[in-house]
Amino acid sequence: MDIRLSCCTLAVHDLDEALSFYRDVLGFAVRNDVDSDGTRRVSVSPPSQPDVQITLEPPGAHQGATPANQQAIEDLMADGLLGRLVFTTDNCDATFENIEASGAEVIQEPIDQPFGVRDCAFFDPSGNMLRFSQPRGR
Repeated sequence: MDIRLSCCTLAVHDLDEALSFYRDVLGFAVRNDVDSDGTRRVSVSPPSQPDVQITLEPPGAHQGATPANQQAIEDLMADGLLGRLVFTTDNCDATFENIEASGAEVIQEPIDQPFGVRDCAFFDPSGNMLRFSQPRGR
């Protein structure tokens, strides 16, 4: 059995601001930009992984989300507790410098972890945690 990730979703407060971060700062490619049911969603992916898409959408955008659901999502986002993604990079320090220069909020500067990676972390403009991990020895 071959199971692979093809798509994940992140809630974002401001789609254009998020798109600017993922496209212009991280260098991700825009794969889809669609409006369905009055809700705009944009999918992006790292250029080296065009088959893995990260869909950016407003909080509670899926059908069936009640106003209470939407508020709960907003509250979790405000505390940085909702979205988390981990990326692999070939140069953690250079990745850190590039993202820090954009003004992104730093969570953790590059450090060597006891589990064999050097990593750093940021919040995207909507408070989603993004970690950038480089296996040690590279």
